[in-house]
Amino acid sequence: MSVVETGGLVVLGVESSCDEMAAAVVRSGGSGSAGVEIVASVVEGQEEVHRPYGGVVPELASRDHLRTVSAVAEAALAQAKLSPGELDGIAVTVGPGLLGSLLVGLSFAKALAYRHGLPCVGVHHLAGHLAAAELAEPTLRPPYVGLVVSGGHTALYRIGDGEPRILGETRDDAVGEAFDKVAKLLGLPYPGGPAVAEAALEGAPDSTPLPRPMLDQEGLDFSYSGLKTAVSLAVQAREPLTPKARADLAASFQAAATDVLVEKSRRALAREGLGQLAVVGGVAANRRLRDRMAAAAAEDGFHAVFPPNALCTDNAAMIAAAGARLLARGERHGLELTAWSRVPLAERPWARS
Repeated sequence: MSVVETGGLVVLGVESSCDEMAAAVVRSGGSGSAGVEIVASVVEGQEEVHRPYGGVVPELASRDHLRTVSAVAEAALAQAKLSPGELDGIAVTVGPGLLGSLLVGLSFAKALAYRHGLPCVGVHHLAGHLAAAELAEPTLRPPYVGLVVSGGHTALYRIGDGEPRILGETRDDAVGEAFDKVAKLLGLPYPGGPAVAEAALEGAPDSTPLPRPMLDQEGLDFSYSGLKTAVSLAVQAREPLTPKARADLAASFQAAATDVLVEKSRRALAREGLGQLAVVGGVAANRRLRDRMAAAAAEDGFHAVFPPNALCTDNAAMIAAAGARLLARGERHGLELTAWSRVPLAERPWARS
């Protein structure tokens, strides 16, 4: 069954795994239909909260979620012109993520479900990201390779009819984390990913020789700590940075980071004998990654799916869509549902009887 194949349900999704508080309502196209309509989607970010610290502060993230969770959910329902009693169920992210942040969204979702007698299901955050690809392109069907790239995750999966199978993952930093750390090294503002990408527009990607970690190894794992160190050394050698030097380093880093993602994805598709790739997560919004992956797809003959930017970053529409699938096949998770800071995509311990 497709990640977003449902049976004619209206579902509220709640997402609070990191620094976005989000709620959304989706409606399926009916029994047997793969189409899912995003009826409403509201995302409340926290850039202003965390910008003074140059990164996400977990305690501040959870406190801000407490402040906004009710208003965000109410706004999504108002946008959908629905009352809670008109929902068929609620889906909520239960992990992985920041534990305090997760608990805010989870507690709210369970309370709302209990109050209105609605079924509630827990959704793996990465399953939500993969659902975003199928929301963007309903013709995408297993089996395919999923590349998850974000601030906390960098991994390749084979998505089939059963549980996802991991093909390769980062051994240290996630690629989004590397973007954030390099932004700090270059004196660029938070959030780092968009700042590096913008600075790179004025730079030359071949101006600074940087490593492409683990491309000389046969496996599909990733590593970004060495690349970050190489950028740090390059910065030290050029200090104080001129605007041109900063742009060149940003462009060179972005090229190295994305080249590895493209090449490892090509290898994964070849090894699995598959012709479809879904690229999801916040870093999937990176323009150079999209352009290079599109060029590779044209050269190798595979089909690459990227969600629109609004579905790349954390959102609740993807959680609602993934949760609708669980509800359609009869899953129900009780009030004992809890949050998990770390949990592999292939495991859903909260769903065990």
